[in-house]
Amino acid sequence: MLRGSCLCGGVAFEIAKAVGPFELCHCPRCRKASGSAFVAALGVRVEDFELLSGAELIRTFELPVRDNPPPYGVAFCDRCGSPVPRVPDVDDAVEWFEVPAGLLDGDPLVTPDRHIFVEAKSPWFEITDSIPRLTREELRALRSGRPPGG
Repeated sequence: MLRGSCLCGGVAFEIAKAVGPFELCHCPRCRKASGSAFVAALGVRVEDFELLSGAELIRTFELPVRDNPPPYGVAFCDRCGSPVPRVPDVDDAVEWFEVPAGLLDGDPLVTPDRHIFVEAKSPWFEITDSIPRLTREELRALRSGRPPGG
Protein backbone atom coordinates (compact mmCIF):
# COMPACT_ATOMS: atom_id res chain seq x y z
CA MET A 1 0.00 0.00 0.00
CA LEU A 2 1.10 3.50 -0.82
CA ARG A 3 0.06 6.16 1.67
CA GLY A 4 -0.41 9.86 1.17
CA SER A 5 -1.67 12.89 3.04
CA CYS A 6 -2.01 16.65 3.00
CA LEU A 7 0.47 18.93 4.77
CA CYS A 8 -1.32 18.82 8.14
CA GLY A 9 -2.09 15.09 7.86
CA GLY A 10 -5.82 15.62 8.28
CA VAL A 11 -6.65 14.17 4.86
CA ALA A 12 -5.00 10.77 4.55
CA PHE A 13 -5.42 7.99 2.00
CA GLU A 14 -4.02 4.72 0.71
CA ILE A 15 -3.53 3.49 -2.82
CA ALA A 16 -3.21 -0.21 -3.63
CA LYS A 17 -1.22 0.70 -6.74
CA ALA A 18 -0.71 3.59 -9.10
CA VAL A 19 -1.51 2.83 -12.73
CA GLY A 20 -1.07 6.14 -14.49
CA PRO A 21 -1.14 8.10 -16.55
CA PHE A 22 1.39 10.18 -14.65
CA GLU A 23 1.21 13.60 -16.25
CA LEU A 24 2.93 16.92 -15.65
CA CYS A 25 0.33 19.51 -16.63
CA HIS A 26 1.46 22.97 -17.70
CA CYS A 27 -2.00 24.46 -18.41
CA PRO A 28 -2.69 27.90 -16.89
CA ARG A 29 -5.41 26.52 -14.61
CA CYS A 30 -3.09 23.93 -13.06
CA ARG A 31 -0.27 26.47 -12.73
CA LYS A 32 -2.55 28.89 -10.91
CA ALA A 33 -4.08 26.19 -8.70
CA SER A 34 -0.64 24.95 -7.66
CA GLY A 35 1.38 28.15 -7.72
CA SER A 36 4.05 26.22 -9.59
CA ALA A 37 5.29 25.56 -13.13
CA PHE A 38 3.14 22.44 -13.44
CA VAL A 39 0.99 19.95 -11.55
CA ALA A 40 2.20 16.37 -11.19
CA ALA A 41 -0.92 14.19 -11.26
CA LEU A 42 -0.98 10.42 -11.02
CA GLY A 43 -3.84 8.25 -12.28
CA VAL A 44 -5.34 5.84 -9.75
CA ARG A 45 -8.21 3.39 -10.24
CA VAL A 46 -11.20 4.14 -8.03
CA GLU A 47 -11.17 0.62 -6.55
CA ASP A 48 -7.48 1.00 -5.61
CA PHE A 49 -8.07 4.16 -3.54
CA GLU A 50 -9.21 4.42 0.07
CA LEU A 51 -9.75 7.68 1.94
CA LEU A 52 -8.60 6.96 5.50
CA SER A 53 -9.46 10.26 7.17
CA GLY A 54 -10.40 13.85 6.54
CA ALA A 55 -13.48 13.66 4.32
CA GLU A 56 -14.94 16.51 6.38
CA LEU A 57 -11.86 18.67 5.61
CA ILE A 58 -12.07 18.38 1.82
CA ARG A 59 -13.39 21.44 0.03
CA THR A 60 -13.70 21.93 -3.71
CA PHE A 61 -13.61 24.84 -6.07
CA GLU A 62 -15.26 24.50 -9.48
CA LEU A 63 -14.12 26.87 -12.18
CA PRO A 64 -16.80 27.62 -14.78
CA VAL A 65 -16.18 26.14 -18.22
CA ARG A 66 -14.34 28.75 -20.24
CA ASP A 67 -13.94 27.56 -23.80
CA ASN A 68 -14.82 23.90 -24.07
CA PRO A 69 -15.32 21.11 -21.58
CA PRO A 70 -13.93 19.56 -19.52
CA PRO A 71 -14.78 21.67 -16.51
CA TYR A 72 -11.98 22.35 -14.04
CA GLY A 73 -12.08 21.88 -10.32
CA VAL A 74 -9.68 21.50 -7.46
CA ALA A 75 -9.96 19.90 -4.04
CA PHE A 76 -8.01 21.12 -1.05
CA CYS A 77 -7.74 20.62 2.69
CA ASP A 78 -9.75 23.23 4.58
CA ARG A 79 -7.21 23.21 7.41
CA CYS A 80 -3.85 23.52 5.63
CA GLY A 81 -4.78 24.42 2.03
CA SER A 82 -2.89 21.51 0.45
CA PRO A 83 -4.28 20.11 -2.76
CA VAL A 84 -5.95 16.74 -2.12
CA PRO A 85 -7.49 14.11 -4.40
CA ARG A 86 -10.88 14.94 -5.89
CA VAL A 87 -12.44 11.63 -5.00
CA PRO A 88 -15.24 10.84 -7.46
CA ASP A 89 -18.78 10.31 -6.23
CA VAL A 90 -20.26 6.85 -6.69
CA ASP A 91 -22.63 8.37 -9.28
CA ASP A 92 -19.73 9.68 -11.40
CA ALA A 93 -19.20 6.26 -13.05
CA VAL A 94 -15.48 6.80 -13.65
CA GLU A 95 -12.81 4.11 -13.55
CA TRP A 96 -9.90 6.28 -12.45
CA PHE A 97 -9.06 9.77 -11.20
CA GLU A 98 -5.97 11.83 -10.47
CA VAL A 99 -4.07 12.16 -7.21
CA PRO A 100 -1.60 15.01 -6.69
CA ALA A 101 1.70 13.12 -6.76
CA GLY A 102 3.34 15.41 -4.22
CA LEU A 103 1.04 14.04 -1.51
CA LEU A 104 2.52 10.55 -1.71
CA ASP A 105 4.73 9.42 1.15
CA GLY A 106 6.54 6.73 -0.84
CA ASP A 107 7.55 5.69 -4.32
CA PRO A 108 4.56 5.00 -6.61
CA LEU A 109 6.83 2.77 -8.73
CA VAL A 110 5.89 4.71 -11.87
CA THR A 111 7.48 7.83 -13.30
CA PRO A 112 5.94 10.66 -15.31
CA ASP A 113 4.66 9.61 -18.75
CA ARG A 114 4.44 13.01 -20.38
CA HIS A 115 4.27 16.77 -20.09
CA ILE A 116 0.89 18.06 -21.25
CA PHE A 117 -0.34 21.45 -22.48
CA VAL A 118 3.27 22.37 -23.21
CA GLU A 119 2.24 25.24 -25.47
CA ALA A 120 0.99 27.00 -22.31
CA LYS A 121 4.02 26.38 -20.10
CA SER A 122 5.47 29.18 -18.00
CA PRO A 123 8.03 31.24 -19.93
CA TRP A 124 10.38 31.08 -16.94
CA PHE A 125 10.41 27.26 -16.84
CA GLU A 126 12.44 25.10 -19.22
CA ILE A 127 11.55 21.45 -19.75
CA THR A 128 14.88 19.64 -19.75
CA ASP A 129 13.92 15.97 -19.45
CA SER A 130 13.28 13.60 -22.33
CA ILE A 131 9.72 12.44 -21.61
CA PRO A 132 7.14 13.19 -24.33
CA ARG A 133 5.73 16.70 -24.62
CA LEU A 134 2.14 17.01 -25.80
CA THR A 135 0.13 20.04 -26.84
CA ARG A 136 -3.58 20.30 -26.12
CA GLU A 137 -4.41 18.97 -29.59
CA GLU A 138 -1.99 16.05 -29.28
CA LEU A 139 -3.36 15.14 -25.85
CA ARG A 140 -6.95 15.21 -27.11
CA ALA A 141 -5.97 12.98 -30.02
CA LEU A 142 -4.21 10.55 -27.68
CA ARG A 143 -7.17 10.36 -25.32
CA SER A 144 -9.69 9.94 -28.13
CA GLY A 145 -7.61 7.28 -29.89
CA ARG A 146 -7.28 9.24 -33.12
CA PRO A 147 -4.03 10.45 -34.73
CA PRO A 148 -3.07 14.11 -34.10
CA GLY A 149 -4.65 16.40 -36.69
CA GLY A 150 -7.07 13.61 -37.66
